[in-house]
Parts: sequence; C-alpha cells; structure tokens
Amino acid sequence: EEKVWDAMKITAFVLVMGPLVFAALMNTVSWYVQKIWETSGYFWQATWLKLYYFFEGREWAIFLFGTALVPSLVFWSFNGILMMADVTGKPTFITRYRIQLGKNDPVDTKKLQQAIYTVLYNQFFVSFLMLIPMFYIMKGWGNTFSKEIPTFHWFLAELSIFTSIEEILFYYSHRLAHLPLLYKHIHKKHHEWTAPTGVVSIYAHPVEHLLSNMLPVMTGPMIMGSHIASITVWFSLVLLTTSISHCGYHLPLLPSPEFHDFHHLKFNQCYGVLGLLDYLHGTDTLFRQTKAYKRHRVLLSLTPLSESIPDSPKRAE
Repeated sequence: EEKVWDAMKITAFVLVMGPLVFAALMNTVSWYVQKIWETSGYFWQATWLKLYYFFEGREWAIFLFGTALVPSLVFWSFNGILMMADVTGKPTFITRYRIQLGKNDPVDTKKLQQAIYTVLYNQFFVSFLMLIPMFYIMKGWGNTFSKEIPTFHWFLAELSIFTSIEEILFYYSHRLAHLPLLYKHIHKKHHEWTAPTGVVSIYAHPVEHLLSNMLPVMTGPMIMGSHIASITVWFSLVLLTTSISHCGYHLPLLPSPEFHDFHHLKFNQCYGVLGLLDYLHGTDTLFRQTKAYKRHRVLLSLTPLSESIPDSPKRAE
C-alpha cells in the first residue's frame, strides 16, 4: 500500500509540475525568439531601404537584382564548390558522401561543360524572358516594391503556399513530361544524367525549363502578390534545394537528396519535390522498398549513410 501511495504521489507531482515546467520553457523560448526577430527585423528593414534608395526606386532594376542576380549567385556559388569536388575529387569531406558510388568519380568534364552551356542558356534567355511578364504582373499588385518588407510570420505563410503550389505543378508537369512522346523529344535531355550533379538541376530542354522548372516556382508569388524580398528568398531557396537534390552527395545537416537521385536512377519513381503526391499516387512504391528510402533522412553524423546503411550485395548470376 505504501508503494502504491508513493507511486500515486510521484505521478501526481509529474502531472502537475510537467505542464508548468513546459509552459515556463515555452514562454522563455518565445520571449527570446521574439527579441531575436525584432532585432533582425529592424536589420532587414534597414537593409531593404538602403537597397531601395541605392537603386533610386527603379523597380525594374530592383526586380532583376532580386529575381535574377541574387538567386544566380546562390546557385553558382554552391554549385561551384560541387563542381570542384566532381572534377578533382577533393575535398574528400564532400566526395566521401557520394550516393551512387563509382559514378562521376571523376565527372566527365566534356559532358559537364555541355551541361553548363545549357544551364547558362536557360538562365539568360528562358528565365529572363519569363521574368518580363512576371514583372508587370507583380507591378500590378502594387505591393511588390513597397518600402516596408513583410513580417517573418507572413513570409512563413507565403512560403507554405509557394511550396504547395510548386509541388502540385511540378509533380503533374513532370509526370506529363515522362509520357513517351514528350520524354523522347523534351525530357530525355535532363535524364542524360542517371547520376546527377548539382548544376544538372536546370539542365533541361528550354520548353521543360519554362513549363516545369520556372512556372511552378513563379506561380505562387504571382498569385500572392508577394514583396520582392519574399520572391528573392524563395527563388534562392528553390535553386539551392534543387541543387542539393541533384548534387549526388548526401551531406551532413542538409536535406536528403536520395529521393530525387533515385528518380534519375530509375526514371519512373519519385516525380515530386516533397514526396506527398508520390505517396498518394503510389509513384514511390519501389523507392520505399530500397535501402535508399532508409537513407532518406537528414544525416546528423559524419559517417556516410552509404556506409552505415549499405546497399544489399548483388547476387551472383
């Protein structure tokens, strides 16, 4: 009876004190987050005003800076490091995390050079041409070039909408591109790389780049009438994440590229970005049966997942 009574007292103590401690911690964390956000919010607002006055309020120049220059710098900075690893095999801190072992080790430089030419063409001609109508659509909303940037909470709401729209449009346009006729004449170009590298993320036929790469990303901001600051961050995040998805390396602390790498390997699996529509349509069934699915998580250690979760040895024929 004493043991039962002691157990009941301990349980009551935990049930009472647990929520109180949790509430105290949450209030403390919220207070610190709010303080950090207020400080950073003032910083970004001041930075935006400096940029606005630097361009003397010229909206077209601001638009090109935010939608073309900044995202391109993010794309080529990240992929420059990856290309150095692909070509030279160094630094080993990157190359030891290769997903498809033995592939692109080293990369075919002539093939990589051709991919770079195509990517530059898509960026300077196809993307630029699409930015022209986007500019006038955004200008018509009247908020895109406002002197006051959106709050962090509103940007998070926009980001969730952008991501949902991109997932829907990319998944279905991507599946459409895999129809035999379209695949043969358009999408096959992107799949020349069964073991992709980061720069291959926008290595595609111009029609595919327009309809499947650019349009899903642009639609969200155009519907929402987003501020140029939000568009700049969104475009940069998209180029960074798609580069990670194609990079061929499962690096620590970065999003897992296993999902899309498997698509390049098998062609008829894993069409989407988030994987939600693939799950609903059953286009990730084969992927879920592989070791790649078990490796499809954020790597939190320095041990490559190809070592901790190796592929099953192939049976001798």
